[in-house]
Amino acid sequence: MKKNDFDKTKMIQRSFDIADFRAMEVPTTDGVEAPSLKRIDGHPAVYDSMANINGWYYEVIERGAFDQCDFDDVLLCVNHETQKIPLARSRRNNANSTMRISTDNVGLYFEADIDVENNQEAKQLYSSISRGDIQGMSFIFNVQDETWENMDQDMPTRRIKKIKKVYEVCASSLPYYESTDINARDKSALDNAKIALDNARSQELDNSKELDIYKLKINMKRGL
Repeated sequence: MKKNDFDKTKMIQRSFDIADFRAMEVPTTDGVEAPSLKRIDGHPAVYDSMANINGWYYEVIERGAFDQCDFDDVLLCVNHETQKIPLARSRRNNANSTMRISTDNVGLYFEADIDVENNQEAKQLYSSISRGDIQGMSFIFNVQDETWENMDQDMPTRRIKKIKKVYEVCASSLPYYESTDINARDKSALDNAKIALDNARSQELDNSKELDIYKLKINMKRGL
């Protein structure tokens, strides 16, 4: 992943409390065991959940939003510490990757094989998930297509229809909000959310002005 590709000013971060975050043994393949590897899996994002984004607007990730999404190089980290060595990575996102990402009827799904023998952080993460101490997950992405509704209300609704790329999935040890809330501890994520709302309101205002101009032109032609 190129450094310039990971621009936090363009990224969106969402956090979910997912009860199916699991830790398990890695199945043997052709009788060959991998004792140092353990597997974790779960859903970093879910469809059709109404998120309250810091009291600014509601947000919904619609079904199909991850269709044609780029999963070719996604990091698995803890607490979004992307500057550290990742615990797994979906390079080429195939059977040989240490992490595989796909979608199902719930939302975005991942499974990762982490090295608990040679990576102390991976060992700690596996233990925390096994004990049930960690159930929260986040993911970082950017949007390709969206619509806004109820812009005349205090809390409009943002519907994310297409997600262009997922950059990271993350296990979070910090206290998290409910499954539909943004992680308000990330300032850049909140800044980007506010920018999205401001841009939508600005576009709505521009559209309203264009409509008024159009109506004026029609009335002038009619001699009204």
